[in-house]
Amino acid sequence: MSAPQDSKTTHFGFEEVRWEDKARRVRGVFDSVAPRYDLMNDLMSGGMHRLWKQFTLSQTHLRPGQRALDVAGGTGDLARGMAAQVGEQGLVVLSDINGAMLAHGRNRLIDAGLLRGVSYVQANAERLPFPDSSFDCVTIGFGLRNVTDKAAALASMRRVLRPGGQLLVLEFSQPVAPGLKPLYDTYSFRVLPVLGKVVAQDEDSYRYLAESIRKHPDQETLLGMMRDAGLEDCRYHNLAGGIVALHRGYRY
Repeated sequence: MSAPQDSKTTHFGFEEVRWEDKARRVRGVFDSVAPRYDLMNDLMSGGMHRLWKQFTLSQTHLRPGQRALDVAGGTGDLARGMAAQVGEQGLVVLSDINGAMLAHGRNRLIDAGLLRGVSYVQANAERLPFPDSSFDCVTIGFGLRNVTDKAAALASMRRVLRPGGQLLVLEFSQPVAPGLKPLYDTYSFRVLPVLGKVVAQDEDSYRYLAESIRKHPDQETLLGMMRDAGLEDCRYHNLAGGIVALHRGYRY
């Protein structure tokens, strides 16, 4: 017999919380970090996040006039790149569950001169408010680990893909290069919270972000979850020795 919904729990970093509380607590983290999110990304990754996103964009295979969705798109790096790929005759939707992050992303894209062919929707990845078969490509960059029900989010993203469309999941993963894990752990749990405290005045949020990476499914587990969601021809590419992985799957 399954447990009642009000007794169901999940992880918030290394903390166990009630299932229904995680989204609220994640929202609080991103409300806090939104103003300095881009600066912190550059500091945390040494600018490498830009290369990981460029690799992701190289795999979209989008053409002018097509439609794309960036889920949990934050400040809009992937959406901006896909907008250049589909052109003004196409459409890119930047979505995020967090209003502060979405507003920051919208302002960045407008400042970059993107006034047409981009829409903004505040949306939960688990229940995307779009019709079936709406998009040629769906991306989610560094957002899936913050979703409470990852299986529901993967199924929702598959649903809105057109037949032949592709889902790309860019996310922190598990280091596979020899000797990398202890160095990565030292950086994550000793250096990263200090950066958060000094630069963003928010040590706790960046400690959560480091912990959330460790709780995220590893490469093979996420691959299986994508297949379970009905995606086909699934595979992944390890980047930076497995610190980051790009997973991809298709709806046929």
